[in-house]
Amino acid sequence: MVASFGIPPEGEKIRAIVQERLKQAMAEDGAKVTVDWRDAGQRHLYVIDMPLGMLYFNPDTHRVRAQRTLDPERNRVLEEKPWSEDAQDYLRYLLSRDPKDPNKTDPEYAALLDELEEFGQRDPGIISPNGILVDGNTRCAALRELGKEYIRVGVLPDDTTRQDINRVELALQLRRDKRRDYSYINRLIAVEEELAAGRKPEDVARAFNIKLPTLQRDRWVYELINDAIDRSRTSSGARLRLVDFEDHQEKLRELARDYANLAATDPDAAERLKEARLAMVVLNLPKTTLRLAEADFYERYLEQRLPDSLRPAAEGSSSLAVPGLEDVVIPDDSADVKAVRSLTDKLLQADAARRSADKLPQEEVSAANSVFAEADDVFETATVLAGKANQLRKRQAAVPERVTDAADYIDQCAAEFAEAKAKRALDEDAFDDALITLRDSLARLAKQAGRTFSSPGDGVEWLLDATRER
Repeated sequence: MVASFGIPPEGEKIRAIVQERLKQAMAEDGAKVTVDWRDAGQRHLYVIDMPLGMLYFNPDTHRVRAQRTLDPERNRVLEEKPWSEDAQDYLRYLLSRDPKDPNKTDPEYAALLDELEEFGQRDPGIISPNGILVDGNTRCAALRELGKEYIRVGVLPDDTTRQDINRVELALQLRRDKRRDYSYINRLIAVEEELAAGRKPEDVARAFNIKLPTLQRDRWVYELINDAIDRSRTSSGARLRLVDFEDHQEKLRELARDYANLAATDPDAAERLKEARLAMVVLNLPKTTLRLAEADFYERYLEQRLPDSLRPAAEGSSSLAVPGLEDVVIPDDSADVKAVRSLTDKLLQADAARRSADKLPQEEVSAANSVFAEADDVFETATVLAGKANQLRKRQAAVPERVTDAADYIDQCAAEFAEAKAKRALDEDAFDDALITLRDSLARLAKQAGRTFSSPGDGVEWLLDATRER
């Protein structure tokens, strides 16, 4: 986030032009646009035309917050000199990029270009009195690319603050209309900033149209991503970026849910689950494949198959001393957790090196690619085996579950039988035919059970007796 972006160089000149045009709009009782304003409810803003080249992209816009890390040098310029031509050009570039693959033009941006070219600007943007774009940053970039000269905008009040700009942008974005959605990571950043500004979690969840448990899971995911970025740093300084996790929303949300459920009863198992699935996220395995990784995935399917390059250094569990309290120690992570975390760290760092191929020595990139290739092979074998074991468990559970379902239906039938009898609505012949069908089905099941169990239990014994021909 920019420390303090202040007023743009042409801010006072822009303010004077804005004031003149607002006077004209008021005199003509011109068009208005409505925004949510502070705690005072809605505010109706007059709409004016402003020259596109006179306005500034918002350095704080949540539209591209995660993507700014793509180029650390240009991001540094944006933080230090947000109104400079280089910084504004970087924002313009990012506004047109696909959040999940910044090397490509965003399809939604391309569609916006087509719409503006064919129909013109339909909805006004919003600016501060000094010409900072609050809403409509992407539209401004597109209109400039099309060679247009003006953009229609509503103008916020004279006492607008930086916090007002961010709040209005978020409120407009979160309306359920046709606005281009924030990317997943940019939403996570926006949530954290709102909470850091002192808003209650319940209020933030309501503003983002999500439930409080979803907000809590998203915050856990954001912390996990930032931790993974820290762990990905290599000796050469390469590391992953927020934007590298854009395409994993559903995987990470499922991980947060499963982690929380398991952590309530077995924190160590939850950590092993988290690390195994995070490694699979780094390898970009499908969401359905990630579900195969349970708490024992590393121990059962990975450990014995890892090549030396992926094996952790031998290290047992230990205790950590609490500074100032010599007699108090807390247990360190178990050896199993450390082992799977070590594997995940290797993959995070290899991925960071691969994504920085143009900035690192070739031998380092080759080594990272080798680590990834070896991990791909090991995880492919491991997930195949885990998948077969999962299918076997499902088949083993299927038969008793079918019988339990049948019992539930019969219980429901008993209740409906009594009701039908009381209302004299029972079709006795149809009921009798249905019982014969049930008898025949039970006889077939009994034949299979009789061949399977040499020492039948009470349930199987009952089934055999009930279907034995008298």
